[in-house]
Amino acid sequence: LDRFEGRKRAIAILKEQEVLEKEEPHSNNVGFSERADVPIEPRLSEQWFLKYPKVEESKAVVASGEMKFYPERWAKVYEHWMENIQDWCISRQLWWGHRIPVWYHQETGEVYCGLEAPDRPHTAHEAHRPYKSHWTQDPDVLDTWFSAWLWPFATMGWPEETATLKKFYPTTDLVTAPDILFFWVARMIMAGYEWMGELPFHNVYFTGIIRDKQGRKMSKSLGNSPDPLDLIAKYGADALRFGIMRSAPLGLDLKFDETSIEEGRNFANKLWNACRYRLMQGGEVSTGGEALMADGVSVFALDIAAKLDQLSLDLEASYAEYSFSQITGLLYDFFWGNYCDRFLEAAKSDFAPDADPARKAGTLRVMDSVIRRLLIHLHPFMPHVTEELWRTLGYGAEGTFLMQQPLAATPVLSGIDPAIIAEARIQAAATYDSASRVRNLKTLCDLASNRTADFILKPAGPWAAAVSETLRLLAQCGTLKVDPDFKPGKGMAGTLTPCGEIFLLLGGLVDVEGVRARLIQEREKAAGEITKARDKLSSETFTARAPAEVVEEHRQRLADSMARVLQLTELLENLS
Repeated sequence: LDRFEGRKRAIAILKEQEVLEKEEPHSNNVGFSERADVPIEPRLSEQWFLKYPKVEESKAVVASGEMKFYPERWAKVYEHWMENIQDWCISRQLWWGHRIPVWYHQETGEVYCGLEAPDRPHTAHEAHRPYKSHWTQDPDVLDTWFSAWLWPFATMGWPEETATLKKFYPTTDLVTAPDILFFWVARMIMAGYEWMGELPFHNVYFTGIIRDKQGRKMSKSLGNSPDPLDLIAKYGADALRFGIMRSAPLGLDLKFDETSIEEGRNFANKLWNACRYRLMQGGEVSTGGEALMADGVSVFALDIAAKLDQLSLDLEASYAEYSFSQITGLLYDFFWGNYCDRFLEAAKSDFAPDADPARKAGTLRVMDSVIRRLLIHLHPFMPHVTEELWRTLGYGAEGTFLMQQPLAATPVLSGIDPAIIAEARIQAAATYDSASRVRNLKTLCDLASNRTADFILKPAGPWAAAVSETLRLLAQCGTLKVDPDFKPGKGMAGTLTPCGEIFLLLGGLVDVEGVRARLIQEREKAAGEITKARDKLSSETFTARAPAEVVEEHRQRLADSMARVLQLTELLENLS
C-alpha cells in the first residue's frame, strides 16, 4: 500500500485488536521532493562506508602550495573539510550503476568482498554443486563519485603502466565548479596518493556558477536555464563562449544576462568587419609575423604595435593567475578601443588616393602583424570565427589550422630603437587626446559630433603639424588649418590640447549668446561642486572617520571641478 494508506490501515487493525493506546497529533518538519512533490522521510537501512585514505598527504599538498587553488580562498574551505572528514557512505539504492562488490552466503551469512563470488566450496556437502550459486551480491550500487574519484588514472589503462598514463599523470590543470570541491576534487587527490603515490594535478581552477537573474542555480526542474543551442542559433557559438567568459569574474558566480551574449556577437561582427577592411586595402599579406622596422611607419602604427607587445605581456600575466575574464577584457579593450576606434581611424589618412605608397605599405604590415597575433590570442575564446578569418586572410600555410599555430615569442617591435617607440607613443597619445578635446568642444558649443565645422590649429611643434590631417579625421573636422602665428578673435571657441591651441570658427553655426549663457550656467554648477568638495575636505571629522577611498573620491571631484571651471572660463574668454 501507499505509506499514507498503510498507516490508516495499521491504525484500524490496532483498534480492531484493541491494542491502540492513544492517538495524538505530532508536528514535524518533513522536506518535500523537488521533482516528485512528495514528503521525504528517513528510512533506516544498512549501508557500506569507506574510510578515506591518505588524508594527511592530501591536506599537506594544498597547505604547502605544491597544489594551487584559483581563487586561493577555496584552499581554506578545503582545509576545513579535510580536518573534519567523516567516513564516506558509498551505497546507493539505484537501478543503474556499478554494483557493490560484496557477496553474502545464503546459509552461513559470510560476507565476501570481490569482483566475483568465490569459487571454492564453503562446506563439504557443497562440493557436488556449483559453489557460486550459494552467494548473493549486494543489491546496492556504488556512489557515482566513487568511479569519478579514480578518473585521473583509471581512464588511462591503470593499473597497467601504460604510455598514456605515464604521459598524463600527473596532469597540469583541473577545471571544475566549487560546489564539488569535496565530492570530486578532494577525493581525486586522496585516490591519487593512495593508488598512484603522488598528486593527480598541480592546479585547480574553480569556475563560477551561472545563475538566473534571481540568483537561483539553473536546473531542469526549475526550468530557469536557457537552452545553449537556442542561444547559439540566435547569436553564434563564439558569441556565447566569449560573452560568458568576459562576464564571469575569477571564481565568482554569474547572474545570466543575455545582453552579454549579444555583446559577444557584436564583438565577433566587429572583428569580421575589421578583417574585411584589411582585405579591401589590398597589398601583399604579411604572414611571417616578422619584426617591424621604423622606416615608412607612422607614429600611430608604431603606437598600436607597441600596445600589441604590451598586450602579450599582460595576457601572459593574466593566464598565470587563471583570470580568464580579465583576459577577454584585455582582448576586447585592445581590439575595440585601441585598434578599431583609434588606430583604424588614424590609418585612413594612409589609405587616401594621394597617400605615400611607402607609408601605406608600412601601415598594412602593422595591420597584418596586429590582426595575425590578435586572432591567435582570441582563438581559445572564439575558435570558429578566428579560424575562418585566418584562412580568409591567408595568414596560415595551406592545410594548417590556426589552433596549431604557436604564438611568436618575439615582440613585434624588437628591432626598433626604444626611444623612437617612446616618442611615437607620446605623439599618438597627444593626437588621440586632442581629438577627444575637440569633439568635447563641439559638444559644449551645441554642435553635433558629425556636424561639419572649421578649425584652426596653432601647433605645439612641428610634429603636431605633421599629424594635423590625422587629427582632422579623428576629430571629424570639416577643415583644420595649421597656423603657428594665429591670433584668435571674436566668435571663436578654443581649447588647449597636447597638439596645441585649437579654435572653432563658430560663424553662423550656433547662437553665440545662447552658448555663452549655457557655459556660464555650467561654470556656476562646477563652482558649486568645488564648494561642496572643499567643505567636506576641510572637516576633520569627515577626513578622520570616512573610508580612505571616499576621501580620495572627494579630492578627485575637487580636482575635476576646478579643471572644469578653468576650461569653461577659457571658452567664455574666447567667445568674448
